[in-house]
Amino acid sequence: MKNFKQAINLRRIPKEVFRVIGRLEEAGYEAYIVGGAVRNLVLGKDVPDYDIATSATPEEVRLLFKKTIPTGIKHGTVTVREGNMAFEVTTFRVEKGYSDHRRPDEVEFSQSLLDDLSRRDFTFNAMALSKSGKIVDPYGGLKDLRKRILRAVGDADERFAEDALRMLRAVRFAAELGCRIEENTFLAIKSHASELQHVSRERIRDEFNRCLLSAKPSMALQYLWETGLLKEFIPELLEGVDLEQNVHHAYTVWEHSIYSPDNIKPELHLRLAALFHDIAKPRTLSVDENGERHFFHHEVVGARMTEEIMQRLKYDNKTIGKVSHLIRQHLALHLYRDMSDAAVRRLINRIGLANIPDLLELRKADRLASGTKKTPLSKGTKILLERIERVLAEDAAFGLKDLAVNGNDIMQATGIRPGPLVGEILNALLEEVLDDPRLNERDILLQRAQTIYERQERED
Repeated sequence: MKNFKQAINLRRIPKEVFRVIGRLEEAGYEAYIVGGAVRNLVLGKDVPDYDIATSATPEEVRLLFKKTIPTGIKHGTVTVREGNMAFEVTTFRVEKGYSDHRRPDEVEFSQSLLDDLSRRDFTFNAMALSKSGKIVDPYGGLKDLRKRILRAVGDADERFAEDALRMLRAVRFAAELGCRIEENTFLAIKSHASELQHVSRERIRDEFNRCLLSAKPSMALQYLWETGLLKEFIPELLEGVDLEQNVHHAYTVWEHSIYSPDNIKPELHLRLAALFHDIAKPRTLSVDENGERHFFHHEVVGARMTEEIMQRLKYDNKTIGKVSHLIRQHLALHLYRDMSDAAVRRLINRIGLANIPDLLELRKADRLASGTKKTPLSKGTKILLERIERVLAEDAAFGLKDLAVNGNDIMQATGIRPGPLVGEILNALLEEVLDDPRLNERDILLQRAQTIYERQERED
């Protein structure tokens, strides 16, 4: 096994980091790189941010550097700008009282690095690195990293009672680093899971996103279920636990749901769509006279459920719309017998041309996570894709923006005023063009618009 202490290449660390540490040491203070930066350096991973801990007080730090920002001076943090980089420099501290289960009620500055490391969450985040390359590791973080174990610092119950968000961070780190959560740490999370209610929906969402974007989202999701965390923010997913499907699936709804994100690209909207695409199956289950299990309209119900879940977790409207649309249409790429070209054009209009690549990825993930399919695409889907390519080659219209006329043209040709009728006429023209692309000519459409308008007038 590689010796992690020897694996750290100090030349990978920006010189600006050493200049900040050097200036603090020259003034007689201790200073170390701490936290996730040390962990990532040990693992040979990229380090997005370098945090520095020091025995100097915030006021002393500000006197030493020309460019500082008092970003969290009450809690000992000063942002120091050095060259083109910025670093959070924080005074060694101990924390007392966590009445809101998120933030300390009181912070007390210390002269001891060990005091500072003792307040951190997990052993591999409680290491410090000196300017000379020496690692300070009082809780065995190196050993735990080597064995791929996630362990809380000190008393796990205390760590999670202090900050409930740490429970989600534990699951996220386990998935990102491929770690097993140590038993006492796991049991402490299970014991404190209900305290997740003290964490904002936005913070839960952000950690959940990182779980989904990890190398093995199914691992994170399984831990979220086993610890009881998942029922605190997405209990709907648990309705699929132990729910058998049909001959097309070897896995339960829950298993299929958590394996699907493993089989799709690490893009947030795709991972979310893969996770939620069958969420409504438990609520749409029916069994026919032959004992066959069906889930009619689960894509429609699932899209609505997904919207509600994502709104609850404060996702932005654009992401909600994209994910729910993919779920609503996740069965669309299926070739129906005797499907006409007009039907293919209507399919493209319904799902949106830009969404076809994403739906294709979702279709692949759905099949690969079934446990019964050996190929990512069915023969029918492949044929349909060929049909879509052929129709696209015709340069046909698939939406209102593809028509040879627009609303202004309709109003000028018919003399009608702005209002719903303009849209109704445009949609009627699109239906005709979807049936016969040859009609998408300006003169033809304007003539048809006049006819539709006159017919509407007579009917009124």
